[in-house]
Amino acid sequence: MHAYMTNGTLDYLSKVANKHPQLNILFLEDQDKTVVYYEADKPTIFEAARKYDIVVSSGNLKEDGFVVMNNIPVTDEGKPIFESQFKKRASLIDNTPGFYGLRVLRPFQGNTYVVMVQWQDEASYEMWKDSDSFKKSHSKTDKTEKKPPYTAGPSYVTTYKMVDFEEEQNS
Repeated sequence: MHAYMTNGTLDYLSKVANKHPQLNILFLEDQDKTVVYYEADKPTIFEAARKYDIVVSSGNLKEDGFVVMNNIPVTDEGKPIFESQFKKRASLIDNTPGFYGLRVLRPFQGNTYVVMVQWQDEASYEMWKDSDSFKKSHSKTDKTEKKPPYTAGPSYVTTYKMVDFEEEQNS
C-alpha cells in the first residue's frame, strides 16, 4: 500500500478531491498551509505528490483530530534497523486514550521517513508524551548512544489539525 501527500490551497485541493470521491482524502492544516493525505495501491492523482510505502499501519485515520508528523532522515544502511524498531514497538501506542492511527512511511525518493500519528485532539497527544508508554517506546537500549545509528541528520516535527469543513463554510 502506498501513501500520497501534497500541499496546496484548501480550495484547490478540495476541487481535486471532489473529482475522486472513491478516495478517502484527509485534509490537514497548520497556520499557513494545507496538506492532503490518502492511501491507495494505484498511482497518485496529484501532479506533485510526495510518495511513500506504508511500512507500519496501526489504527484508523479519521477526518477529525490532531496529527503529528515526525520527519526522520535515515541512512540507506540504517533503513532496515529503523523499520524493524518501529515494527516492534508500534503496538505500544495502540491502547492509548485518544489514539486514532499510526503510519510509518518510507519515501520513494530521498531519505526522510515520516512517522505520522493521529490523535483525537492535541491534549491526547500531550498526555501520551507524559506517559510511561511514551517513555518505554522511546527508551534507548544503549544509554551511551547519543543518536540512533540510522540517523542521517536532524529530525523535525510538524503538527496539523484536521480541516473542519463545517467550520470552514461558516467563516
